[in-house]
Amino acid sequence: AYFAITGYMGNEGLNIFWALIVGLICGFLIGQITEYFTSEHKPVLGIAKASETGPAINIIEGLSVGMLSTAIPIVLIAATTVAAFYFAGLLGIAIAAVGMLINLGMLLAMDCYGPIADNAAGIAEMAGLGKEVRARTEALDAVGNTTAALGKGFAVSSAALAALAWLATYFEVANIEVASITNVDVIAGLFIGTMMTFLFCALAMKGVSGGAFDVVKEVRRQFKEIKGLMEGEAKPDYMSCVDIATKRALKSMLLPGILVIIIPLIIGFTLGTEAVAGLLVGALLTGLLVAIMMANSGGAWDNAKKYIA
Repeated sequence: AYFAITGYMGNEGLNIFWALIVGLICGFLIGQITEYFTSEHKPVLGIAKASETGPAINIIEGLSVGMLSTAIPIVLIAATTVAAFYFAGLLGIAIAAVGMLINLGMLLAMDCYGPIADNAAGIAEMAGLGKEVRARTEALDAVGNTTAALGKGFAVSSAALAALAWLATYFEVANIEVASITNVDVIAGLFIGTMMTFLFCALAMKGVSGGAFDVVKEVRRQFKEIKGLMEGEAKPDYMSCVDIATKRALKSMLLPGILVIIIPLIIGFTLGTEAVAGLLVGALLTGLLVAIMMANSGGAWDNAKKYIA
């Protein structure tokens, strides 16, 4: 990158190179932090320890680990934003986002590895394979849970930097010089943008719980109606469960997708372009925090069960 940039733009292009390096370093550090909070370290062991007193303490400990895991990544993203802007302005922020995704190929491979290892562990358990095989698949599954959280952390962080550059473009296109936080329209937009993140998450999680309930009902129906299924003499109808889960997933994301499109339009036509800017900022900040918290909490919970005998 250094030789390509300096060869094409001369020494003036060094600022872009340093913005790229800043993004690369930020991505590496966020990956290390995610690995700490979702693998065999103190946070995961703490969740496993908390499980001794029941599921309620497990949930509290897991949520606290996820919330705590947002602190350093947010500081790193803020520092990266300032440094990249210092080197090359808004272009530097966009370039820093690209720098975070330089190792995208490896990240995609890691993300694909997670579900493969997870399914291998499930097959080994359902097939009743030996303890040695299951120990190996469980170890691979634990690594897969961590790599899944790593991939999400990189994606969310780079998206946040890209969204900042995109937000600046919106300001320019909408002819907004300064969006003051003392402006009541901007404040209203901030509140609504903050709310949208939690509304979107609530609808998505509601869809998951509803889909799980429908699958459980289908499984109970099959046990009741398919003779010999309980004894292992008949095969279950797997495709019906897959079909129910797929349809429920698509249906449950319909309303969140519509709201994401409609709410900014309503805010823009009723409160103006500055309110939309507040909406975007509020959604960006809360979305970033909630995404990191949920990804790391999920990874930590997934791996904590490996330490529960």
